[in-house]
Amino acid sequence: MFRIDGEQKVCEVGGVKFGGQPGEYPCVCVSSIFQKGDKVFSGKRKEGFDEKRAEELLKNQERLSVETGVPGMADIVANTGAEFERYIDFVAEKSTMPFCIDAWVMKPKLAGAKYCAEKGLMDRMFYNSLTVWEQDLETEVKEIADIGVKHVLLVAFDQEDQMPSGRISGTQKMLDAIDKVGAEFESIFVDTSVMNGPAAAFCGVANRMIKEKWGFPVSSAPSNGSYMDLKRFRELLGFNGWAATDAALEGLSAFYYHDMIFSGPMAGAERIIPAVAEAEGLPGDRGFRRNQRAAESARPPAL
Repeated sequence: MFRIDGEQKVCEVGGVKFGGQPGEYPCVCVSSIFQKGDKVFSGKRKEGFDEKRAEELLKNQERLSVETGVPGMADIVANTGAEFERYIDFVAEKSTMPFCIDAWVMKPKLAGAKYCAEKGLMDRMFYNSLTVWEQDLETEVKEIADIGVKHVLLVAFDQEDQMPSGRISGTQKMLDAIDKVGAEFESIFVDTSVMNGPAAAFCGVANRMIKEKWGFPVSSAPSNGSYMDLKRFRELLGFNGWAATDAALEGLSAFYYHDMIFSGPMAGAERIIPAVAEAEGLPGDRGFRRNQRAAESARPPAL
C-alpha cells in the first residue's frame, strides 16, 4: 500500500539515515532546544541558560532513541550568530546527535552555518532552512553553498495554493533557485509546512507526491499544528488531554509519508518518541518490512 514507484533517495546526517521507501528507515524526530519559552532559560536569553537542564534534555532524548529505535536530532534555535556559537558548542560537546541550525531570518542562519564549517561539524549539521518566502533566495543558496553546507532542508509552501499541489510548486521554485545558482548539496529534503492541525493531512499527501516526483526524503512540523491549539485544548481538556492530541498527531504524521518530523520542544520527547515508535511498528507494509528485518537479524546463525 505504501510503496512508491521510482528511485527513492536516502540522506545521512551525522550517521542517521532517513528517506528511501516508506518503512525502510524509522522516522526521525527533530526536537527543539533553546527556542522561545524553553525552560532552560530562567530569565532573559542574554543572561545564559541552565546547562544542567539542557544536558538532561539532550541525554533523555538520546536514551529514548536507544530504547525505541527512533532516531533523534536537535533543532538548535537562535536569534543571533553569537547565540548559535554558544548553543552549537554546547550541543556538540554534550550530545552525539546530529542537529540543525534554525533561525527565522537569513543572517544568523548563515553565521551558524559558517561556525559549523569552522568547527568541522558539516557532516553532523543540516541547514534549517531554505524557505519559499525568502526575498533573496538565490543569495542565500549561493552563500550556504560557498560556506560548504552539505545537507539542506527546503520548506515548501504556496500562499496562493494551500493544497498539496502548492507544496509541489513551492519545492519547484526552490529547486529552480538552486539550479540557477549552480549549487550542489549532498542531501536535499523537503518540509511541506504544517500551518494548523488539519493541514498535517495535506502534508502527508504532498509528501507522497514529492517522493513520487523527485524521490526526496520528506518531513513536516506537526508540532506547529498541535501547539497552535495548546491554549484552547488545555482549557477544554487540561494539559494531559492536549498532550494526548499532540502525541497522536505526531504519530499519525510519522506513519503517513514522513521520513522526519519536527516534533516540538525537546521537553516533550518522552511522549512523542514512544508515540512515533508505536506508529512505526504498526502492521501493514511499513511495520511488516521493519519487523521482518528485525526478525532476520535476531535469527541464530545457520549450523
